[in-house]
Amino acid sequence: MIEIERKYLVTSLEFLNEYTTKNEIAQGYLSSDPQRTVRIRIKGTKGYITIKGIGSDSGISRYEWEKEIALEEAQSLLKLCEKGVIEKTRYEVKTGNHTIEIDVFYGENDGLIIAEIELENENDTILKPNWLGTEVTNNERYYNSYISQNPFKSW
Repeated sequence: MIEIERKYLVTSLEFLNEYTTKNEIAQGYLSSDPQRTVRIRIKGTKGYITIKGIGSDSGISRYEWEKEIALEEAQSLLKLCEKGVIEKTRYEVKTGNHTIEIDVFYGENDGLIIAEIELENENDTILKPNWLGTEVTNNERYYNSYISQNPFKSW
């Protein structure tokens, strides 16, 4: 139940020629406290509740528990979330043994594109496509819980 991932800014839309899946996502936070975030997400036609703990010093690893819930429950819980529900499209691109998840944000976060890569361990190596830019793994400004409260358009 430990999530290990790296985050990168995306420098071009070349990934649109490479993706294998695409989903619309709406997500909000019942709690955006960095010690324990509680997220509600609708991804396509499925609902999820996720609890995340504080990250490691490197920002690469942290506790994550996620459970699928009924779509109707997720829709109801989204209405209870803190201000700042995030809207994005997630694209998945295979590279080597990994899948890169690229989030293209819109609404108040329009213009922000972030890629996440889940790893087996913190030292796992990845094949980086040329459209992956600066790593922002440990930069809290790029956490979804942060941008839900501090939209990219206001930076």
